[in-house]
Amino acid sequence: MNTIPTTFNEKITPYTAVGGKERIASTGISAVVLNRSGFQRRSFFQELEKTGFDNVISIESSAPHYDIEELSGRFPSVRFILPEKEINLGEQINLAACEIESPLFFVLRSDMKIISGGIARRMAERLTISREENGEETRGAGEQNTGFKRLCTVPVIVNSNYENLPTLVIPMTHKRKIKTSFMEAQDEGTLSLYPFDGVGIYDRQRFIQSGGFDITIKNTYWQFMDFGFRAHLWGEEIALSLHLKLQCEGELPAEDYTVEESYSRFYLKNLAPVFRGDYAHLPFYRFPRFLFQSGEDFITAWGEFTESRKWVIKNKYRWKCDAHAVTSRWDNISVTEPGE
Repeated sequence: MNTIPTTFNEKITPYTAVGGKERIASTGISAVVLNRSGFQRRSFFQELEKTGFDNVISIESSAPHYDIEELSGRFPSVRFILPEKEINLGEQINLAACEIESPLFFVLRSDMKIISGGIARRMAERLTISREENGEETRGAGEQNTGFKRLCTVPVIVNSNYENLPTLVIPMTHKRKIKTSFMEAQDEGTLSLYPFDGVGIYDRQRFIQSGGFDITIKNTYWQFMDFGFRAHLWGEEIALSLHLKLQCEGELPAEDYTVEESYSRFYLKNLAPVFRGDYAHLPFYRFPRFLFQSGEDFITAWGEFTESRKWVIKNKYRWKCDAHAVTSRWDNISVTEPGE
């Protein structure tokens, strides 16, 4: 059983950083690249360079890379991160947040290009204006944000034919089981449970304070469900900006909904806790149902339950509502179920 991280960078995989010693600008926003094979990296980095991000963090795979030296020489503002082993998507974003110095960072895939949103400075200014409109005082990069609850701003994503893709994530319950559906971007500020495929502009300080992605949850779908529910349960916001649009040239990943140990950890951390006005707790009466549903033996299930209970106790005053209140935020949104 893996212990749930209690601090943001508690279990970051060792890595090597190459290049990236120069800073192009001082706009307050950097770019994070999640690489997909089969795409022209040189032209991609050239586009990011033109956009004017402070820095660019490129998360590589653990396999040998023969173009890193050449690319780092050509693009001195790009820092290439080489983890010692393969890591899942959430850990890639966590790792990037450790390297970023700017208050905001924009996560995108190497098979995407920015087609609307302006230069990096304009992106940062637009989010700064949103902070001021929400009553938040503008602060330095290392200072805590207060008042503005936008942990992540998600973009409109279109395909190669400029057709909107359904990338806003809608949580739903069916027969006491949680699932998700997806809808196309329509209205400014529409909530999304989590940033689809990790793509969006993150507030670095809020991301770190939230704990980032739980890397002990190995299934990416449940890892993102955990991140999204935790964000909304703790009073944060993940929402759409129509000003920001990306074109995706590759295929969007398929979701793996397999219910296994990753789901068990997600369930205990997010769905099982009971909210009591100003705090949450995981009551012992939740254990019998968990034992039955998990399919684990008693000792294994009890160990997972008590580990999650300790984590809830440590963070109990960060809850602002329960899971039902989170899912009810999308009750008035009409979505089409797969197969309908």
